[in-house]
Amino acid sequence: MTGQVPDFSIHELHLPESLDGPDGKVFRELSSVMDAMVLETWGNLERASSAQARLAGWRDTPYAVSRHVFARVDGRIIGHASCEVPLKDNIQTAWLEVDVLEGYRRYGIGTALLRTVEGIAKAQGRHVLQAHTEHPIGIAGAEGVPGGVPDVAPGAAFCLKNGYTLEQASRFSTLDMDHNAEWARLEFAAHSKADADYGVLAWTNRCPAEYVDRMAGLMGRMSTDTPAGGLEIEAEDWDAARVRQLEDTMLAEGQTALVAAAQDRRMGELVAYTVIYLDPAKPGVAEQDDTLVAPPHRGHGLGMLVKLANLRRLQTEYPAVGRVMTFNAEENEHMLSINVQLGFKPAGYDGEWQKRIK
Repeated sequence: MTGQVPDFSIHELHLPESLDGPDGKVFRELSSVMDAMVLETWGNLERASSAQARLAGWRDTPYAVSRHVFARVDGRIIGHASCEVPLKDNIQTAWLEVDVLEGYRRYGIGTALLRTVEGIAKAQGRHVLQAHTEHPIGIAGAEGVPGGVPDVAPGAAFCLKNGYTLEQASRFSTLDMDHNAEWARLEFAAHSKADADYGVLAWTNRCPAEYVDRMAGLMGRMSTDTPAGGLEIEAEDWDAARVRQLEDTMLAEGQTALVAAAQDRRMGELVAYTVIYLDPAKPGVAEQDDTLVAPPHRGHGLGMLVKLANLRRLQTEYPAVGRVMTFNAEENEHMLSINVQLGFKPAGYDGEWQKRIK
């Protein structure tokens, strides 16, 4: 779109009871526009959430609430913004998201959306605003830029213009499931280091009741034991109820979670875990999500052990999956090394941004 600045309006989104009912029309339109924005950035929908996943994932929980707004031009939705605030921890923080279709950028629409969700965050007493941007590998201007997040990229330039500082870069990587020639060697090495003291457990979707308290402890450590760059992140307090709530949300989103965990044979405790998510709306791709090894048990190959166990299970039970996506902080050298050995290759970078307000 060129020429005169278009007239636009901003509206609050009201989540419908279901996708299919008459009250779901606006949500369905917005979800389609968000798919279009993912296509503009990545050229495919692998990183796009399904409409069902968005609807379930945006609902309020005892641990976080969110508000969503959208912009219209000539009756058409052309942009979206959100503000999510945690309720149990990180209570000074809000997580913001803003995106506008390419043809409607540089008209002040993104800035108006950002000011709207910043105002929502401020009204809820939040003083630390965090956001992220997405950058495919090979983007013009990224060559030689640390972390692959160039200042000239549209999202990065927008953040800088609005007072946000880049605090961390995350590598977005993908794995072709056919490229597994090294897995047998890696499995042998991991089992040689771990088998005397550790075993591997696996489950789908819901953690067995006898392990859920320990899983809560491990999941809470994800907020403190993984690199956060300069982001202000406080420890999250996890218990069995919070684990179950996350599991319920994932199921409501239509996703399947494959979990592999390492158990200390001597104590019976869970000391490491990893999870892969699958969405039937994207049958050819899966997402490698959290992986954590408790600090006292590092150095025994457990990260490699649980990742390989889960990938083998994925390969056996979901042969239609051809690619796996994952994200790692650039400074997380150990986990990046594991992923590189497994065959993950960089596909892009995400910038993690932050601004403090009064």
